[in-house]
Amino acid sequence: MTPFISYALAMSLMFPGGVPLSAVTAGTQANPPSTTTRGAATPQPVDGGWPRAYITTAGSRLVLYAPQVASWLDQKKIVMYAALSYTPADQSAVALGTVRIEANTKVAVPERLVSFSDFEITSANFPTLPRDQLKTVVEEIKATVPSQDRVIGLDRVLAAMDSSQVKPKNVAGLKADPPPIFFSSHPAVLVNIDGEPIWSPIKDNALRFAVNTNWDLFELGSPPTYYLRIDTRWMTASKIDGPWTEVHRALPGSFAMLSADDNWKDVRAALAASKTSTPIAAPIVFVSKAPAELIVLNGSAMYAPVKGTTLEWVSNTDSDIFRLGTNGSVYYLVSGRWFSAPAFTGPWTFATPNLPGDFKHIPLDHPRSRVLASVPGTTQALEAVLIAQVPQTARVSRTEAKAPQVEYQGEPQFDPINTTTVARAVNTDKDILKVGDLYYMCYQGVWFKSTTPTGPWEVADSVPREIYDIPISSPAYNVTYVTVEDSDDDWVDFAAAAAYTGCMIGWGVAMWGTGYYYPPYFWGGGLYPAYFGHYPSYGYGARYNPWTGAYSRGGAIYGPYGGAGYAARYNPGTGTYARGAAAWGPGGARGAAQAWNPRTGTYAQTRQGANVYGSWGGTAVQRGDQWAATARTTNRATGATDRVTTGSGGGGVASHSGALGRTSVGRTGSGDVYAGHDGNVYRNQGGSWQKYDNGGWNSVDRSAAGGQLSSSTRSQLNQDFKARADGSQRTRDFGSASSRGFGGGSYRSSGGSFGGSRGGGGFRGGGGGRRR
Repeated sequence: MTPFISYALAMSLMFPGGVPLSAVTAGTQANPPSTTTRGAATPQPVDGGWPRAYITTAGSRLVLYAPQVASWLDQKKIVMYAALSYTPADQSAVALGTVRIEANTKVAVPERLVSFSDFEITSANFPTLPRDQLKTVVEEIKATVPSQDRVIGLDRVLAAMDSSQVKPKNVAGLKADPPPIFFSSHPAVLVNIDGEPIWSPIKDNALRFAVNTNWDLFELGSPPTYYLRIDTRWMTASKIDGPWTEVHRALPGSFAMLSADDNWKDVRAALAASKTSTPIAAPIVFVSKAPAELIVLNGSAMYAPVKGTTLEWVSNTDSDIFRLGTNGSVYYLVSGRWFSAPAFTGPWTFATPNLPGDFKHIPLDHPRSRVLASVPGTTQALEAVLIAQVPQTARVSRTEAKAPQVEYQGEPQFDPINTTTVARAVNTDKDILKVGDLYYMCYQGVWFKSTTPTGPWEVADSVPREIYDIPISSPAYNVTYVTVEDSDDDWVDFAAAAAYTGCMIGWGVAMWGTGYYYPPYFWGGGLYPAYFGHYPSYGYGARYNPWTGAYSRGGAIYGPYGGAGYAARYNPGTGTYARGAAAWGPGGARGAAQAWNPRTGTYAQTRQGANVYGSWGGTAVQRGDQWAATARTTNRATGATDRVTTGSGGGGVASHSGALGRTSVGRTGSGDVYAGHDGNVYRNQGGSWQKYDNGGWNSVDRSAAGGQLSSSTRSQLNQDFKARADGSQRTRDFGSASSRGFGGGSYRSSGGSFGGSRGGGGFRGGGGGRRR
């Protein structure tokens, strides 16, 4: 048999007993199936699609329809119902039935998959099968469905959930004071400096550079002249606060003397490119010594009505900004917090708890519908909360996992943390805590312990309770979201909540950062100053990505290197700085595919840093979502086939031969076959329900052979019908977002792009940072 099974042959294989294929699908399709080759515009569902067909080791045929989620307790234990068709090896007859499945789940948020590999069939009902054969069917189902197929799209599960049951666990003490917010209707950039500039000398050069900003900022001479690189342009000022003007003459010779190593690669490239004049006006430069934000409009504000509301969207900016009516307040969303003001110039006040009701009605296909995740009470906000509350897990080898090298600026220095008996190391870039006579280090979601502040370190199988009393006012607060779940002689299981990497829950929505400003550690006693900063809540236009469940940084107007203070990383061992070595912003990275933040342990990959265990080797740390890579690859490829058959009603069935090791795709229609909680099989026929009984379908929407449908079963089926349609649409939306690199600002593929390329107008030329 070839990998591809024709429509007619698929019919005879799956329903040889005389039941036509249309009898178990949502209806007969008038048009013949069409063929879509792999790589076409429509992406494959992330979970491989439903329904699925299998050939068991005994030669029986199974068709498993999309499971209907009944409950998902704490996102750990799921209860599902599913309809099946079963054809024994002798092809004597087709039996339709239902199963109830209970399973422990694992979630891979980046891949949008939920695994139910550890499942039990707690009840089964096949009315035409004798009891002894029913037991055989159950055993065949469990033995046949391969582990990589025991997955379902996260969006299908979310669509089936009652979001009103999601209870946000707000982080106590979160702050929402508005940051300084600058505004410009002309191209502009924002230079965030983490306090007063900290200047570091450059070997064999008269230039000094600021280590506590994410820009290439230099100082030369006395009195000093300041220079700022913006992509390939150079600006200069006599005061750090400006005004800044463009350099139209040759730069001082000290710039040409910068070494040719990677530290100054971007700067040297800009020196060469700057010799080519550009007709574009230089941007306005704003400087802030506290974490700040910037709104840039492309000229005067352009307002676009938001369908079904009184809101108006400001369409010519990269920022998320709306206005209430034609003369109302302006609302600005950044870092998951809404701020309002009478005009773009402020004054700004925190507005999330008091948002006008129209924000809940922003359409899903609006170019900026991503903001719904930050509107309290919306389904999207509750789902963002749910995703943030799903911990990431890993098994860590006691012998293979190696702690990082720990270096201090001078002798180890520990400062007590208020209201606790814990002290925190301040003169190192690692999160190290002292409790009693022991030392604990949290690194990339893994706890280590030692009897000395410098090691040697071993994997910790327990963490003192006192550490979890660290208040939110401490820069070490994020480590309280990394816990030890289990351990044995060889492995320790860890879990890290999203708050560990900065995604907090407050006022019923997911927010970036605690809202606190944590002053950096600074020591200037040597030739090279030591600087250790902390991640801020503001300073890079952080915005929520509904598909990754993580925050990403805004455009290049915030600088080329990510978050403020991470353009350079100090190395106490060498006494020098590595430019861009620790470049970081939420989901961003110095124009590269990945970057590590030493303060939070976040390892930001192209999937936007959603997995804190991504940087560990598979031998040392076995990530809890590693199964998703196999499941996704298998299902997206639909096994060995190289094309998928569909028809006017959609819904090809992925057919896997299990132990035979072969895969094929056949035609089944839309797959609208459902398991009633009463044990019967139903289908939806043009909005009306039918029940399968005695080899045929009978209407249960009116007096007929099928009888009447109880109100509880009808309600359940209607909910499942809507959830399946919504889940399928959302899974397609994810596929569309994935195919374009998660660049959209909309939940629907028809929405505008992330970054405003359809009408956005913010300055994008600065710094060389890659938009993520």
